[in-house]
Amino acid sequence: MISKFLDENRNTILNTICELIKIPSISLESEALPGMPFGKNCSDALEYVLNLANSLGFKTKNIDGYCGYVEFGDGEELLGIIGHLDVVPAGDGWTKCAPFKPIIEDNKLYGRGAIDDKGPVIASLYAMKYVMDTMNVHKRVRLILGLNEEVSWKCIEYYKEHEELPTIGFSPDADFPCIYAEKGFLNAFVESNYLPNEDIKINSIICDNAINIVPKYAEAIVEISNISLDEIEVELNKLIVDSNFHIDITKIDNNKIKLVSNGVAAHSAFPDLGVNALSRLLITLNKLLKLHNINIPILEFLDSKINTDLNGKLLNINCNDESGDLTLNIGNIKFENNCFRVGLNIRIPVTIYISIIKQKLNDSILDFTDLTVKFEDEKPALFVPKTDYLVTTLCNIFNEVTGLDEKPITCAGATYARAFKNVVSFGCNMPGNMDMCHQADEYINVKDLFTSIEIFIKAIRKLTE
Repeated sequence: MISKFLDENRNTILNTICELIKIPSISLESEALPGMPFGKNCSDALEYVLNLANSLGFKTKNIDGYCGYVEFGDGEELLGIIGHLDVVPAGDGWTKCAPFKPIIEDNKLYGRGAIDDKGPVIASLYAMKYVMDTMNVHKRVRLILGLNEEVSWKCIEYYKEHEELPTIGFSPDADFPCIYAEKGFLNAFVESNYLPNEDIKINSIICDNAINIVPKYAEAIVEISNISLDEIEVELNKLIVDSNFHIDITKIDNNKIKLVSNGVAAHSAFPDLGVNALSRLLITLNKLLKLHNINIPILEFLDSKINTDLNGKLLNINCNDESGDLTLNIGNIKFENNCFRVGLNIRIPVTIYISIIKQKLNDSILDFTDLTVKFEDEKPALFVPKTDYLVTTLCNIFNEVTGLDEKPITCAGATYARAFKNVVSFGCNMPGNMDMCHQADEYINVKDLFTSIEIFIKAIRKLTE
């Protein structure tokens, strides 16, 4: 029965995901409109899914433009499936297609949001459709649709203030077989004033990057006075070669040099999968300035405290547990009005309190003049015992469908599972697959997509018995 349903709806499901990907639903609070707190594109994505769900026979609700839900079933208890429709910015480096012009090639559906999280949301919706039409359930089943997950979670906080909370559930926004622990995370911003030196002056630094993505590109322009431009070029070339960085330098005008740093984008939860263009640029600038006895405290701080070989691991905090190491991503920089503001995204093992990391970071700047740290967003870790009913049930269902024997895992990413009690993250990335979240040429494997729908069908059926 399930295989027949999947065969009959195969093209519809794939076309639906493609149409949803075509909506560039980057959450932009700066473009808020009445009833659209995260901009028109996010609103359009929500309305697209709600209208589709209505046509499939579900009950739906738009919750003041912040989020929405799709529901069926009866009963006092509520099974929640929590996903999101917003995506990270397109980024560059795409080779298979334009980010919002999806294609299907070699059994892969490419496009921004294919795996994070539009593909999994539609997989969940059609799993719900099958259960609604063929089975009796003893709980209500609700697919909750967020619009601000990639930014500040204001959508899910609004939902929690105004709507019923799930009694049990999962978030299809990570990996199979089931994630029982997610690291905490903290966004910190290191700030400092800049006093230009007349010999080497920084005119600009540009890296307008999402803080939860390893920067692929960063550039700077420095102005040289009283020193030979050729001498500076030679020094820079040596620094770049010695560090094995990919930074291009170009002379502009008669007294300026432009540096362009190239890296590899990755989700900041896994900084070792990327190459941080911004950290390498800032460290190179600092080493150049030190050759000429010029000290910029914030650059010295980043140079001395960040190990670029590990793409952003904090050297002054040595802690890890079963959820993994503590990691840090230098995500972006603002340099204007002679002021630096560098954004750091820190992923924290489940056994470490966020307050400890804050104190450690505050302590780490004490040796540097005129540095301040501001904390703007944090999420506590998620931990559900591996022996918990929800974890064991979901793992067993995954192994039953796939024929594998996988054990529950931990994750450095942050999903909506941690926003509720008795909820874990579950799918859609398969064991052993590269995590394409936030990366160029993001895709979901089509075979895995339909396997995920079967897994979700059986999970919904089991959890609503």
